[in-house]
Amino acid sequence: MSKEKAQARREHLAQMRAAQKRKERRTAMLMWGAGGLVIILLVGVVAFYLIRERSTTSLGEVVTAKYPASQHKETKISYKENPPLGGEHNSVWQRCGIYDEPVNNEHAVHSLEHGAIWITYNPSLPKAQVETLKKLAGEEYMLLSPYPGLPSPIVASAWNNQLKLSSADDPKLPRFISKYRNNPTNTPEFGASCEGPYSTDKTAAQKEIPAVAPSGSPDTMGTPPATAEPSAPATGTPEPSAS
Repeated sequence: MSKEKAQARREHLAQMRAAQKRKERRTAMLMWGAGGLVIILLVGVVAFYLIRERSTTSLGEVVTAKYPASQHKETKISYKENPPLGGEHNSVWQRCGIYDEPVNNEHAVHSLEHGAIWITYNPSLPKAQVETLKKLAGEEYMLLSPYPGLPSPIVASAWNNQLKLSSADDPKLPRFISKYRNNPTNTPEFGASCEGPYSTDKTAAQKEIPAVAPSGSPDTMGTPPATAEPSAPATGTPEPSAS
């Protein structure tokens, strides 16, 4: 083989090797680029999911108040919020449980003071959603009742905290319950019972609260300890010596 042909062959091989290396580099760059794109997409999907999850379960819409506790009043009370989330209340609390009729605000607010979550719903709420609420309300320190004239289909209330909801399936509802139910930070009378002989299981239609205190039975206002609730029979009617 002549020197010219050998040189040409070497140059041709060098060109082929250079072309092969360029191809390998392009392939590697494409692979790294595709891998990087996949990683970026995965990060984006995870970030979107986390942001969406946080937005759907965020309790940023909770309305708060600063009502003092242990203020008893034996007559009908006009509340600012509808339903109320704190303030003056009857000396007898509503026994926690599931009610198919409205209960007295004054009794329910006392239950909130003991750490209960009071879920109220519009009477026109679909039956399937009511059944969902009943499942959530089957635990301790849970109170469920219909409530005509609600500002939204469902309202969940804890002492000084309230959340309006449009559906029983809203993930914010179980999170609200988990955060505020019988919470020692949020419950004025933490450890107090939501049942017992000093409570009432009567609905508003069964137990009417008077608009004016009967003669000789003035309203009781004060700050009794959690263990010194008024003595009363199981019907929920306090004795005259109630504090």
